[in-house]
Amino acid sequence: MTPKLKDLVDQLDLESLEVNLFRGTSRDLGGHSVFGGQVIGQAMVAASRTVEGRRPHSLHAYFLLPGDMEAPIVYEVDRLRDGSSFSARRVQAIQHGRPILSMMASFHIDEDGFEHHLPMPDVPPPESLTPINELREQWFKAVPDLPQRMRDMLTQTLAIEFRPVSAANPFLADREAAPPCNQIWFRAVARLPDEPWLHRCLLAYASDFNLIATALKPHGRSWYSPDMVVASLDHALWFHRDARVDDWLLYSMDSPSAQGSRGMTRGLIYTRDGTLVASVAQEGLMRHRPDARKEHA
Repeated sequence: MTPKLKDLVDQLDLESLEVNLFRGTSRDLGGHSVFGGQVIGQAMVAASRTVEGRRPHSLHAYFLLPGDMEAPIVYEVDRLRDGSSFSARRVQAIQHGRPILSMMASFHIDEDGFEHHLPMPDVPPPESLTPINELREQWFKAVPDLPQRMRDMLTQTLAIEFRPVSAANPFLADREAAPPCNQIWFRAVARLPDEPWLHRCLLAYASDFNLIATALKPHGRSWYSPDMVVASLDHALWFHRDARVDDWLLYSMDSPSAQGSRGMTRGLIYTRDGTLVASVAQEGLMRHRPDARKEHA
């Protein structure tokens, strides 16, 4: 396991403070606040620590405040229900005495039933695509005046590797509008332990990447456009089947609507053999301000 991936796995191994109470730390991924996927992943760990013999099948989360990367996050779990088939948990992520995220998660026993799923899109295999770090080097050359701080932020090593099926330079001021669709292969950068809970929590972590970027494509903007204020507002995730995050997964996204400074994006996550393992939905803030500063709503 690489140091960066081990660091992420260690981040998800929350400290137990008391019954139903856990504490986690944050890492700076170059943004202005804690990465939302990190808070969702840690909240899933906290909820999972209070359930036995059942797998998480869905979560619904709201981002309430930007997280402080320098302060610990306390996760408080409320055991709402343990029925014969389902368990429900509410998790509050708290910093400085205030909730920064509120999440509901549901767990289900293993149960047989009808099965179907939409087929995976026909896309090139990940081995034939350019890694995102190589693409960024090409993009940097096209924008020589890009601030060094942003270059440093974007070239840091991540625990997740991405390979876009198609990609446009997000740093260009005159980007062309494009259809609101996005397809990206991703995987952990090294082999992970076999625990299914870890792979589901890491899948929750990775599912927060690239969603708002998809909703911005028809408007010729990106997360890095200086005239945009961008932030995740909520996040929903349904786990359909087990998957290993250290094997290639395809994230197929589309944005059916943007309105009122909010953009909606949907995502389907497939294994490379075409099995649908998760569905995602997220609404994000996409506020256009010519004099914008990166800040939360």
